[in-house]
Amino acid sequence: MAGYPGPEIREKFQAALALSRVELHKNPEKEPYKSKYSARALLEEVRALLGPAPEDDDERAADDGPGDQALGAAEPRDAEGPGEQRALRLAVIEFHLGVNHIDTEELSAGEEHLVRCLSLLRPFRLSLGCVSLYIQAQNNLGILWSEREEIETARSYLESSEALYNQYMKEIGSPPLDPTEHFLPEEERLTEQERSKRFEKVYTHNLYYLAQVYQHMEMFEKAAHYCHSTLKRQLEHNAYHPMEWAINAATLSQFYINKLCFMEARHCLSAANVIFGQTGKISATEDNPEAEGDVPELYHQRKGEIARCWIKYCLTLLQNAQLSMQDNIGELDVDKQSELRALRKKELDEEESIRKRAVQFGTGELCDAISAVEEKVRYLRPLDFEEARELFLLGQHYVFEAKEFFQIDGYVTDHIEVVQDHSALFKVLAFFETDMERRCKMHKRRIAMLEPLIVDLNPQYYLLVNRQIQFEIAHTYYDMMDLKVAIADKLRDPDSHIVKKINSLNKSALKYYQLFLDSLRDPNKVFPEHIGEDVLRPAMLAKFRVARLYGRIITSDPKKELENLATSLEHYRFIVDYCDTHPEAAQEIEVELELSKEMVSLLPTKMERFRAKMALT
Repeated sequence: MAGYPGPEIREKFQAALALSRVELHKNPEKEPYKSKYSARALLEEVRALLGPAPEDDDERAADDGPGDQALGAAEPRDAEGPGEQRALRLAVIEFHLGVNHIDTEELSAGEEHLVRCLSLLRPFRLSLGCVSLYIQAQNNLGILWSEREEIETARSYLESSEALYNQYMKEIGSPPLDPTEHFLPEEERLTEQERSKRFEKVYTHNLYYLAQVYQHMEMFEKAAHYCHSTLKRQLEHNAYHPMEWAINAATLSQFYINKLCFMEARHCLSAANVIFGQTGKISATEDNPEAEGDVPELYHQRKGEIARCWIKYCLTLLQNAQLSMQDNIGELDVDKQSELRALRKKELDEEESIRKRAVQFGTGELCDAISAVEEKVRYLRPLDFEEARELFLLGQHYVFEAKEFFQIDGYVTDHIEVVQDHSALFKVLAFFETDMERRCKMHKRRIAMLEPLIVDLNPQYYLLVNRQIQFEIAHTYYDMMDLKVAIADKLRDPDSHIVKKINSLNKSALKYYQLFLDSLRDPNKVFPEHIGEDVLRPAMLAKFRVARLYGRIITSDPKKELENLATSLEHYRFIVDYCDTHPEAAQEIEVELELSKEMVSLLPTKMERFRAKMALT
């Protein structure tokens, strides 16, 4: 470094940095930015002591706009002369003033300082002394424009930072100076190792911000790639907050789950568990403020959130297996099951190559710890009840863990979603069960957990959730009734008990389907002439199932049976008439509509024959 500033400048600069690091809650309540304003005053004094910026460089005055896209033209030119060194130190001050103004919510002023910083550095941006500061300034401008929801501008700054980092590492490669070093004497400069650590941290932040920008732009593949790279680098450089890292890894698992990449999802969740276990167990550092204080509330919340990600993993893997093996009426297809068994060996043979392609977290002991968690969890689709039960029990374990934090008092919506996931786990497990009595018991467990939610919920405030639960309970009773009918069909002479049970389940299904349909009525209790798109299919399905349920009530009273057939016909006719006047509805329920048309044609004849028979008796 060509020379260094005098003691007054150095002392004021270091004092400003110290004040900038003071946490807001440590300031007076009525002056939350007191330390920031004091830091700003010192920075402005340093800027005045440094003197005006050199103005004889045409290149410095040129502004390439958001993000330097012509980085290939940048030469590794060093700022060696006194004027250039002054410009460099002024750029450091402009950077800190920019961050200071952003911290105090003065975004326009903050932007001006950061742009001025870039302008001063532009001729030397690829040099040892400037590259880190230049990237940091662009990163901060990227964040600023992202907060303004000007995502394209944010993306330009951040992609420019990434390109500059890659160009510097390719052409120069040695650890660059940290911006603070420009105010230190030669003997206090950082070691090469410390410089490298700080520069890599700057680049990791760049990747983290890019991941968020790509997510915002719905470029999900790219966002996941950058998120994964960020998490991997944070572990490599030991620069992470365990709780924050774990929740980010668990969130990333959801992307892989949606892509049906279960090995990668399992890896993210296993890593999340291992790293989350470090919370509070490692000493506090600048990179790990979590260790500084007791954070039980946040700890339990994050633990619950990671548990919910595990639930989704288990549930989606089970549901994917069901979709692969079910026939056209939703039952287990043994031929498809056999085909998948034959493919299992191939899937196992490919496991190692898949693992090599996947981005792995950690090395050494950390890698071993993550692998130990992974080995206890399957990632291949379960093919029978025992394999499905293993995943179900894991999912249920995390249901109980999630419910410890997400309780009905205070977290109504979250609690209900966890309970619905628990119900869905039982539902998909029942698919793998061949014993119909045991399947009924699983559905009964679902009813037992869902019905109390209806009692606790205020339908005025939780209308949509109420409808979801009503429909699910109705459908569960409907499935139980079908199972009991199938059991009765296998008996030579079903007794009165099973008939009574079938009718009881039928009645319960009708009750909840009707509650769902009644929730669609207006304040005057009138059913809508036009059903909203968001509830169209469930409403039509509810009408269809109500029609079918009335037709399946078992009664020895001919008059009552005729009434039930008339009610059934009324609901079938509603479906047909509604689809005639609303063609868009026909596309939602093609199969049910065809069956409804058939029943509208057949039922009147059946009812006439029934009346004739009654007249004779």
